[in-house]
Amino acid sequence: MEDGFILVPRDVQGSENSHEYLSDIDGFVESLGASLWPLNKFLHENPELAYEEHKAHDILTNFMRSRKDWHVTSSAYGIDTAWVAVYDSLRPGPVVSFNVEMDALPTLGHACGHNLIATASLAGGLATAEMMRRHHLPGKVLVIGTPAEEGGGGKIRLLEAGAYANVDISLISHPSILNNSPLVRTTAFVRLEVAYFGRAAHAANNPWLGINALDALVIAYNAISVLRQQTRPGDVIGLQITSGGAAPNIIHAYAAGVAVIRATSASRLQALQNKVGACFRAGAEATGARVEVRAVPGYTDHVPNRVLAVSYTKHWKALPNAPGPPIPPGDQFTWVKASTDQGNISYAMPSLNASFAIPPGSEAGPPHSPDFEKASGTKRAFVRALRVGKALAGTAVDVVAKPGLVDKVRDQWRRDMDADKTGLGFGDETLNSH
Repeated sequence: MEDGFILVPRDVQGSENSHEYLSDIDGFVESLGASLWPLNKFLHENPELAYEEHKAHDILTNFMRSRKDWHVTSSAYGIDTAWVAVYDSLRPGPVVSFNVEMDALPTLGHACGHNLIATASLAGGLATAEMMRRHHLPGKVLVIGTPAEEGGGGKIRLLEAGAYANVDISLISHPSILNNSPLVRTTAFVRLEVAYFGRAAHAANNPWLGINALDALVIAYNAISVLRQQTRPGDVIGLQITSGGAAPNIIHAYAAGVAVIRATSASRLQALQNKVGACFRAGAEATGARVEVRAVPGYTDHVPNRVLAVSYTKHWKALPNAPGPPIPPGDQFTWVKASTDQGNISYAMPSLNASFAIPPGSEAGPPHSPDFEKASGTKRAFVRALRVGKALAGTAVDVVAKPGLVDKVRDQWRRDMDADKTGLGFGDETLNSH
């Protein structure tokens, strides 16, 4: 039963090799349950913010060091709480990686379920290495502890530092209460910080001597509000006035604001950013104020790999007692309006970010709610994460075991990148708020 964390392995369906590997994966991950549950529980009960995941770093690296034939690097790539564990078969072959997220949310703890993400990736990585050992498969497995997903961009820093050099595929998952899907697309976002510089003057005595920076910002704000009439369904523009002047009886010399822009692809985000930038310039042009716009890079959208998704779906369905909801058919994307730094990984290499539904809490609260924080700490949620780890391992084993599959994965990734650059191939007509 799902209320416990030990399930009896059963035969699975599929090809002869897939049957052999997945049956072994199923049994091996079940044998890990008693070791992984205390880790999952510890992470959930000890939430740590971005780049402060010291307890998580220590317990996870100690655990990986206790596993046979894993080489572990603490505080990797100049980041205190990042780490890397490597299993090398010593046979040339594909390099597969599993990302382990660790950080929590301010005041909400693990309301995004990063403890479950860690569990699934640990199970997947360990099972992949075990299959390589048992079946003499080629390649290498990396399990990467990635700090600061919640706004800190830990994976981006690791990517820039070379942590993913020579990696062929990157695998991760994310819990929710609505979706089971390996074809998850997220949004790209950027933060624009705008400041206007005018000239102060007394509003009653000599207003004609001033240049009103606040007027410039208000004009830009209204222009962006009008722009929203002609944006696409997947476009989101959030605005905030952070400085509206010093006093009501003066012409304001300074005003400032922030815009956060989200879009369904990096190319669409750039087009939308250009339009918002034009609105900011219009405020300056209309008033004579000087404008400065600082773009703070966010995350790119996540582009899932269809070839990897087919493999994941095959293994998910072949495992016994598949929980609902069912994985959407064919190439149907699951659109998520949130953003993740796994998106940046997906622009550097083929990626899979599988969404999985956990049993909801009493209020059916979504991620980033107190109710989801409680749900993510249950043993039932943990069992779901183990199932995800099995399907991720099945996907990784397919890549290392099937000659030519990694080439098909790369070819699909190149086509997806070309489609994203042109703005074609990823329409947002089916975008939803899941």
